[in-house]
Amino acid sequence: MSAKSSLRAFGVKATTGDLANHSVDAEGLKRALRALGGGVSIITAGEGETRTGATVTSATALSMEPPRMIVSLNRSSSTWPVVERYGHFCVNVVGEDQETLANQFAGRGGLKGPDRYRGAAWTRFRSGAPVLETAAAAIDCEVEEAIVRYSHAIVLGRVVGIRIGSGGSLIYRDGRYHALGD
Repeated sequence: MSAKSSLRAFGVKATTGDLANHSVDAEGLKRALRALGGGVSIITAGEGETRTGATVTSATALSMEPPRMIVSLNRSSSTWPVVERYGHFCVNVVGEDQETLANQFAGRGGLKGPDRYRGAAWTRFRSGAPVLETAAAAIDCEVEEAIVRYSHAIVLGRVVGIRIGSGGSLIYRDGRYHALGD
C-alpha cells in the first residue's frame, strides 16, 4: 500500500498545495520555525576571561532517568569551543524580566565573551560552569557526549546540579520575546 493510499484509508487527503509554498533551504526552515515558540535559555561555559555563552531555544531534557539535557550549539559560535574545552555547560532558564540579558548573550550590542556577563550575579555549581543566580531555573551539566553534524554540535549533558528560582520564563516566537507567567 502506498503512502497516499494509506492516508486516504484514514480519511486524510494527501496534498502538497499548502506545504510547497516555501523553499526547502535554511531560509525556509527559519521561517517555518518562527511559528514554533521556544523556551529561552542562556548556555554558559568557561572560567574567568574564557567565559562565554549563547542565548538558545534549543535546550531541552533528553531523559529524566537518568537526568540528561541536550542542547544544539552552532560550531562557528564562540560557545561551542569553550563547552568542548571545559566539558561543562549550564542551562540558565531566562526569567521574564531578563530580556536584556538574553539579548546580551545573543550577541546584540556586540558584547563578546566575559562582557556578556555584565549586569547580573553569577555563581558556580559542581561542573564549574557559570550559573545565573536569578534564573527561573538553572541546570548544571557535565558534557557526556557531543555529536557533530553539519553546522552544529548536539551536546548531551549529565545533570549534576539543579537550582529552581521564581517567576515566569521567556519564550521566543516569530522573532520576539514573550513573557510566560507563573
